[in-house]
This record gives sequence, structure tokens and C-alpha cells, in this order.
Amino acid sequence: MAEKSRGFTSYIGAILAAAGGAVGLGNIWRFPYMLGQNGGGAFLLIYIFFVLFIGIPLMMTEFIIGRRGESNVIGSYRNLSKGNKGWITLGIFSIVCALMIYAFYSVVAGWTLNYLILACRNQLNGLSTEEVAQTFNTFTQGSFYPVLFQFLFIAITGGVVAMGVQKGIEKFSKILIPILFILLLLMCVRSLSLKGASEGLKFVFNPDFSKITGKSLLDALGQSFFSLSLGIGAMITYGSYIRKGDNLFKSSLWVAICDLGVAILASIVIFPAVFALGMNPADGPKLVYIVLPNVFNNMPMGNIFAIVFFILLNIATLTSTMSLLEILVSTAVEELHWKRGTASILASILVFGMGIFCTLSFGPLKDVTIGGKNIFDIFDLITASYLMPIGALLMTIFLGWFYPKTEVRAELSNDGKRKVRAFEIYHFILRYMAPIALIVILISGFFK
Repeated sequence: MAEKSRGFTSYIGAILAAAGGAVGLGNIWRFPYMLGQNGGGAFLLIYIFFVLFIGIPLMMTEFIIGRRGESNVIGSYRNLSKGNKGWITLGIFSIVCALMIYAFYSVVAGWTLNYLILACRNQLNGLSTEEVAQTFNTFTQGSFYPVLFQFLFIAITGGVVAMGVQKGIEKFSKILIPILFILLLLMCVRSLSLKGASEGLKFVFNPDFSKITGKSLLDALGQSFFSLSLGIGAMITYGSYIRKGDNLFKSSLWVAICDLGVAILASIVIFPAVFALGMNPADGPKLVYIVLPNVFNNMPMGNIFAIVFFILLNIATLTSTMSLLEILVSTAVEELHWKRGTASILASILVFGMGIFCTLSFGPLKDVTIGGKNIFDIFDLITASYLMPIGALLMTIFLGWFYPKTEVRAELSNDGKRKVRAFEIYHFILRYMAPIALIVILISGFFK
């Protein structure tokens, strides 16, 4: 298939699309509450270290496999392994992982869409702390509206992906990612203007390594991996759309910078406001859906900023779900020869069918548990703790030990047209450091 018909049209388009795939709820929802639970600034520094020395090399690895393979996640492994069935199975493994992640991720996407509508209708304004919590619990434990909003978000994502790589994913990423950063900056200005906001800044940027534990290190390592959407084939898929002349190292670096930037800006939005208004920075997953609405209720023009915040949260969620769905759609189009529109519809229906069980696990199916975990938590645990690190570990083994080193260098150097500095360092990380880090993540998952 010709490069122009299946790939991104520009370098900036490729970076913004890949950044959109990486940036998501993991940055604005998950990272801030992990930062809050692990003492702030010291955790941030450790997280940045892992992104630079583990995250970026792993992203480069996925880009190399995708661009060298010139196909979807299954096709890329087939092309590079010369039809080896074992490595082709790794592509199928990635498909299953992406499907499961999208199934439970769409649940939280539905919550986020609902909160935007509540903010626009001014239905969160004036509520007490208990009433905000009750609003969240009543919605998530329902059997109709959570499913409806999940369906709506999946439908929106399917519509964008059905439009194609260039007219859908790339075009929307070029619009949405800049808007995301602009809204985050506006929110930062508002948050920092609150009296007492300086305590929040100290929490985020003043490292106190006495608060770091072994769990903190594991959380930072796992978050750096999860936040960049590694191990599920998203960056392999997007890598196959990157033009042959583009610099894969710089592309990976820019995507990581965007991802870090969103996480840090989100923390600047959240923690100064949380400290200024006397909230608890370690409130966990409910930080965004219960604590922040209370924060907005206690600041002048809070409802307007609640609307802005949930707009940017929906944007981050949408760019992530686009990348998850594209993994499935690109495979169906190129392996099964389906039309893109048909593939988008059927893949969305499949995700919705699985996702319903995750949604209802907070309500009618809440008593369906394994080891004390509901269906949503089981999907989350299996994918984040097992499938993603296993997929990434096998990927490093493939490119670091199975695929010829000369071919890896050739792809990074654009077949000798570009100098590749520090290639030996990258290859050392690929063969040794990254696998060790992934094994640590995998082992720690068995204790969750």
C-alpha cells in the first residue's frame, strides 16, 4: 500500500497523533492522584527519570517495528519475522490487550462525558461535599445512564476513526492537542491565582525523598509505562503511519515531552487548588470526580472552570480512545480486508459489548467479583499488570535479540541517511534495562 494513502501527511501530524494516543486519563486523572499518594516532588523526579530512560526507548522500539513493518500490529510482526507464527501471535496478543483496555477505559470515558454535561448544566454548582460524592456514586452505580454515556463516547470515537488516518485521526489530533494545552495553561493561571496556591506548588516541585518507598518506585515505573500507552500496539500502529524520512528518536522525544507536559500541567492545575481550599491531595481515584468538583464549588466562577476542566479531560480521553480503536480497525482493514467504516462500527460494537459488563460492575453486577475485585478492576489489573508488560517484554526480546541489529540501526538512520548517535546505548537499554524494568512491573503485579 502506498505510503501517501495510509500514512500521516506531516511530521507535526504524526507527533500530535502519537501524543494524543499517549496523553489521556492516565495523565490528568491517574498521575495526579499517584503523585498525591506518593509525596509529590520526589515522585515526579523519579517518574521523569523512568520516562526518559525506559519510556522513550520503548516508544522508539514500537515506532521501529511499525515503520519497518509498514503494516498493522499483526502485519508488522509477520513482515519483520518473515512469517514466524510465534511472533505473529504477539500481534494477536496486542489486539486482545487493546480490546480489553478500551472496554474498561470507555467506562471512565462515559463518566467524564457525563461530568462535562453536568458542569454545562450547572448541576454540580452549590453541592456540598457529601452531595458531590452522592452524585458520583448514584451515577456510577446506575444501570442505564452509565451505559448510555459509555455508548455515546464509543460512538464519537468510532466516527472519528471511520473518517480515516489523515482526515480523522491526524486532523482531529492537530486540533485537539493544541486546544488541550491552551485549556491546561488557562486552568493553571486560575489555580495559581488562588490564595494559598504556593503550598500546592511546593508539594509538586519540592522533592522530599524521605517520602519515597519501594511502592513509590514501582508506581513511578508503572505509570511511566502505562501513561505512554506502551505494550498494546498503539505506537506500532501509529509508527507504521510515520513517513520514512522522519526522525524516530526526535518523534519519540517530542511525544514523551507532550505526555510529561500534560501530566505536570494537570498537577499544577489540581494541587495548588486542592491545597488552597484545604482538600486532601492523597484522595486517590476520586480526586477528579469528587474532590475537584468541590474545589470548583469553592472558587469564584468555579462552574466556568469546571466546564473548561471537563472539556480538556474529554479531549484527552478521546485522543486515547482513538488510538485504541485504530489498533483494532487497522488490523481488520489490512488483515480481513474490511472497509474502514465497517471495521469501525463492528469494532466499536465489540468494545461496547464487553464494556457494558465493566460499567455494570459498579451497579447491578457489583457482587460479581474474583478475589474481591469487580469486573472493571479485573480488566484493569489483567491489562495494566500482566498483558501490557508481557507484550512489551516480548517486543523487546523480538527487536533486541531476534531482529538483526543492523536492520534496527538502518531504520533509525533512515537507511543510512541520518546519523544515529548513542545507538549502542539505546540497544543496550533495549536488550537489558527495559526487559528488567518490565519484569519488575510484571512481578509487582502479582502482589496487587
